[in-house]
Amino acid sequence: MNENRNVASRVMDALRLEPRVLGFYERFEQAVAYILSGVISVIIAISMWQLIRAVVVLLVWEALNPLDHAVFQTVFGMIMTLLIAMEFKHSIIRVMLRRDHIVQVKTVVLIALLAIARKFIILDPNTDPYRIGALAAALLALGGVYWLMRQRDDPVEAESSPE
Repeated sequence: MNENRNVASRVMDALRLEPRVLGFYERFEQAVAYILSGVISVIIAISMWQLIRAVVVLLVWEALNPLDHAVFQTVFGMIMTLLIAMEFKHSIIRVMLRRDHIVQVKTVVLIALLAIARKFIILDPNTDPYRIGALAAALLALGGVYWLMRQRDDPVEAESSPE
């Protein structure tokens, strides 16, 4: 029974990739995904250039000291921003490859986790404890949601993957 479901799933995936089978909205969704992918690629490239430029400036003129809190915040804040953009681009690529119809909630939660982790990295040491507590609570809540979603999805993915 499971093999029949896998065969049917593969046939439906193959049909979805056929342009003649795609409906108007699915074609529109694909076009939007391609445009978003291009825009985010440009943003990632510009951000990468800015990161390289900032690190070179810090190395050459300001003698990069990673133990300096301001330098650490700047460099790793930029790196985390790039990671967030790349994860967002990855979710759009999944839509383009028709693995998913829309951006999945699990991916949005993961991006939110990355954004809060970035916030912790660039946080000013003199930040109010209540703000730190609120960020920690949000991080724990999102982490719990992500863990629950993985628990829900992992058995399905393990069952459907070819061995």
